[in-house]
Amino acid sequence: MRNFFLSAALLLPTLLLPEGSFAQSKKTKPSSSATAADKDKQAVIADLDKRFPEYADLSKQIWNFAELGYQEEKSSLLLQEQLKKEGFDVQAGVAGIPTAFVATYGSGKPVIGILGEYDALPGLATEAKPDFTPIQGQKGGHGCGHNLFGTASVAAAVEVKDWLKKSGHGGTIKIYGCPAEEGGSGKVYMVREGLFNDVDVVLHWHPGNQNAADASTSLANKNAKFRFRGIAAHAAASPEKGRSALDGVEAMNYMVNMMREHIPSDTRIHYVITKGGEAPNVVPAFAEVYYYARHKDRDILQSVWKRIENAAEGAAKGTGTKVEWEVLGGVYNLLPNTTLADVMHKNLQAVGGVNYTPEETAFAKKISETFGDDRPAIEDAAKVKDFREASETTTSSASTDVGDVSWVVPTVGLSTATWVPGCAAHSWQSTATSGMSIGQKGMIVAAKTLAMTALDLYKTPTLIQQARTEWSAKRGADFKYEALLGNRKPALDYRK
Repeated sequence: MRNFFLSAALLLPTLLLPEGSFAQSKKTKPSSSATAADKDKQAVIADLDKRFPEYADLSKQIWNFAELGYQEEKSSLLLQEQLKKEGFDVQAGVAGIPTAFVATYGSGKPVIGILGEYDALPGLATEAKPDFTPIQGQKGGHGCGHNLFGTASVAAAVEVKDWLKKSGHGGTIKIYGCPAEEGGSGKVYMVREGLFNDVDVVLHWHPGNQNAADASTSLANKNAKFRFRGIAAHAAASPEKGRSALDGVEAMNYMVNMMREHIPSDTRIHYVITKGGEAPNVVPAFAEVYYYARHKDRDILQSVWKRIENAAEGAAKGTGTKVEWEVLGGVYNLLPNTTLADVMHKNLQAVGGVNYTPEETAFAKKISETFGDDRPAIEDAAKVKDFREASETTTSSASTDVGDVSWVVPTVGLSTATWVPGCAAHSWQSTATSGMSIGQKGMIVAAKTLAMTALDLYKTPTLIQQARTEWSAKRGADFKYEALLGNRKPALDYRK
């Protein structure tokens, strides 16, 4: 979700040094007696605590790169090199995407996959400080914490690899390097390529402002750039000879905004005008608007999207312009799996939340003051949310291409408090926290939980069978996967 190719030489303030984070991380004890009795899980926790500085540095390098979707060359290569060093077989450039990869260790069943992301968001470039300090000249920032996402997933996969090697247990661990989650639908192309066909279960996580693992879902999403073409002319001397492409964009936007009253109220539609002309005295011959639409039901989403396309065609006809559009992304809603979520939740409870040092508490208090009056206590970062079954209350208003994965293989995820409680995603505050020790601690909570969940699934294959039975029932016997973005090739230039 952010752009990673910038200077990696940023110096951290004293409170952000990995050593300080490591010292605090070692104080976190498992809260479950069952986990304490499990020597394999204890070994995972101990090893990740020991390697905390190494992974904190890795996540910081990716944070500094801040590379946008499909441009994550340095970030992807860094994670691939880490996995090769650990003995994984790495296949790079999969699904026609130069920055996508699949790393594999082991053999036989079960096959467990772990997803990792590392793309940045446009804008949001700020120093890892509790006040907004823009980084001049940097195109992106990790406002969704994908620098932490990719690193924790790699760390978890390494722990699973070590356990498979030491125990001699049969099975395969795969780590998927997934580019361009932010609007680029990178995983959709990987699903379409059949890269998950032999996988039994997929695990993932996401940075957040709380610690939770439940049977949640998300909104399906479709997005496209609508490009209007008109006729340039002198806007004062001969306006009658011109046909404004910008008029086409504005007419489309007006019709879509009126449409909001007559679509399901839980639909989300948002847009930005990416090109509006060059000069006020020249009738714009080209204009472009970038649209997203979301809904929890894919069929409703498709019907709303058709009306958006109709608005574009009507706008072009009414303004004497021409319009075409390019669908850049489309993702399914998440298919929740209660069986897997219950296992993951118990492991998250055993690991516990994020505990702050006095320096981190000072950072958290200062950044929390920028959230407004309605904000939770910063101590909530140490808590784990109660388990919730799939329902309306567990439907996220966000979208993710993990949704497509969840419809082709049973999938489960969690969030951890990498950000200060109350912090919004896609903000300068989440960017700043993703680049310092608070974010890095939440990252290690995720790595521990992912690895421990994988161990449970390897040791108890009946859990996988139960999860797949539930998954099959929820999908329905007649389900057939078809990507919402059709047969198009990856939109490798969508952030250029």
